[in-house]
Amino acid sequence: QARLVESGGGLVETGGSLKLACAASGLTFRNYAMGWFRQAPGKEREFVAGISWPDSATYYADSVKGRFIISRDDAKSTVYLQMNTLKPEDTAVYSCSAGPYGRSNLDLPRTYIHWGQGTQVTVSS
Repeated sequence: QARLVESGGGLVETGGSLKLACAASGLTFRNYAMGWFRQAPGKEREFVAGISWPDSATYYADSVKGRFIISRDDAKSTVYLQMNTLKPEDTAVYSCSAGPYGRSNLDLPRTYIHWGQGTQVTVSS
């Protein structure tokens, strides 16, 4: 059974950095596109970043472009999200997701079939 477990969330001041990790198990990780989504209280879930299969092309929401970096380590079955220059509006629960053989539409939730439980990121002003 596939499982995604996020870690690395926490409380950080405006302008600070955090690095999230998502460890996958129960699936052939190298065959999956991976994504990060976030949901703030009272708001819809929104796409943050994605990394495609098989070429690891990266995609970002405009709101995080230039500040966040998504990467993957297939040997460790882990995807990362390096978040820099954090802003209070980045406060949300961040969840990772996995979509088999995902080449496109990485910003759409329907691309993914497995989801983690999420990790809280809070940016204080």
